[in-house]
Amino acid sequence: MAGRLIGVVGPSGVGKDSVMVALARAEPRLGLVRRVITRPAEAGGEEFEGVSGVEFAARAEAGAFVLHWQAHGLRYGVPATIREELAAGRDLLVNLSRAVLREAAETFPGFLVLSLTASKEVLAQRLAGRGRETTEDIAKRLSRADVALPDGLPVVTLSNDGSLADTVARARAALYPVSA
Repeated sequence: MAGRLIGVVGPSGVGKDSVMVALARAEPRLGLVRRVITRPAEAGGEEFEGVSGVEFAARAEAGAFVLHWQAHGLRYGVPATIREELAAGRDLLVNLSRAVLREAAETFPGFLVLSLTASKEVLAQRLAGRGRETTEDIAKRLSRADVALPDGLPVVTLSNDGSLADTVARARAALYPVSA
């Protein structure tokens, strides 16, 4: 049986990367997709492959990505090699833009969205704590926090206002419900 691609979405500062890493550690059926981003590898945050804009464009032209998009002045790509892991039955978590969710659903049977939420106060604290954005950048990111997801997609929505352990436990229960 083929694995599922699970697109993790949510506003900046909601803790997508932290939840994904902790969830993959806690759930052996899950793997993490390492995205390709036009950002220096030493920029921090998630584990990713940093490439130049020229390199990214060449890879996109060659079909190296199953999904790719532009956001926040950067380009993001999901490597085509994930098809092999999915075909082998492994479920994969990937941090996606809301802009590519419909395409992901059309491309990957069984696609599921894990939508993480948090209060604006929590988001503002986390963004300020990262130290990567100016006050103006934080305000812009917070103004986009409530953008709706496309209709008709299977979505599991979880608040990440509390502890990481609690969010991971609820995510595991939602993704892998115990059969009756």
